[in-house]
Amino acid sequence: MTDTLIPIFDGHNDTLLRLVLGKTGGGAGSFFEQGERGHIDLPRARKGGFCGGLFAMFTPSRISEGEELELSPRDPANFAPVSQAVAEPFTQRMIDMARSLEERSRGTVVIAHSIAEARRAMSDGKLAVILHIEGVECLKTDLSNLHGLYQAGLRSLGPVWSRKNDFGDGVPMSFPSSPDTGSGLTEAGENLIRACNTMGIMVDLSHITEKGFWDVARLSTKPLVASHSNVHAICPSPRNLTDAQLEAIRASGGLVGVNFHVGFLRTDGQQNAATDLDQIVAHTDYLLEKLGEDGVAFGSDFDGCTVPDGIGDVTGLPHLIDRYRLAGYGEELIRKIAAENWLSLLARTGI
Repeated sequence: MTDTLIPIFDGHNDTLLRLVLGKTGGGAGSFFEQGERGHIDLPRARKGGFCGGLFAMFTPSRISEGEELELSPRDPANFAPVSQAVAEPFTQRMIDMARSLEERSRGTVVIAHSIAEARRAMSDGKLAVILHIEGVECLKTDLSNLHGLYQAGLRSLGPVWSRKNDFGDGVPMSFPSSPDTGSGLTEAGENLIRACNTMGIMVDLSHITEKGFWDVARLSTKPLVASHSNVHAICPSPRNLTDAQLEAIRASGGLVGVNFHVGFLRTDGQQNAATDLDQIVAHTDYLLEKLGEDGVAFGSDFDGCTVPDGIGDVTGLPHLIDRYRLAGYGEELIRKIAAENWLSLLARTGI
């Protein structure tokens, strides 16, 4: 491993949810102490070169505070609908958690409202947090509370998680399966895409059905983005992207964030942490071929998945960077994948 850390801006983590639920050593204060469980805290982020990212706000179908969040695909209760009345206050708790981190950090954590703010924070050695909603059950169908969320710092959202809501339908966690598993956007979902384009909110296509993907592609005037998805041709999970979807993303000037979850990496779909980092390299190679050097980034899914033992947590990111070097990736390409491609994409989205 080299001594110089590559700055990393990551496209997806569930750290705010972990802190709100209090699982694996949660709570705002724990973020500033190096822990042994979970994937991200501030001391470990610094050791791994993690300088910023999209911090997701997700409302689980069932909320068990103080416990691990288990999302077994065999248990339908994990994918049950969530009401707006439950999701809105729970989302506010995660916004409050992000604000608490910013306030407690004494200036070392910044909720960035623009890419200019994110770049400035990262260059100053601070952690740049951009707020993202994963599954918009918290929104009212008339979008009357979207502006308030934007004012609070929301700059990215995925219309669905892996369940149906008032805006669209999400793919299940089954394996093997096509992403063509359900319906697309509703009328409210179509209105949401138009509003996001106008406001400068990135639309994330991870978790959406194939029909929903094509609905967004038809409606959106912005680059198509899947923040934490992989290659369906390598790992036939419905969470991964087909060649046709990748072609559309490239044509739009969009981006895919490579997901570190072993179940979306392995050809057998098994959730086995003893998964070689070469599997991440294989997906990255394929995405580079289909999308070009400007269309691939990281979408780790830290604190929301099982990552390969070779990474372990955010401190293991340099191991992956070194694996890219062994695979023949040049330093300029590595820096693009690690941070620059995300920052450029978000700027093109209008953030």
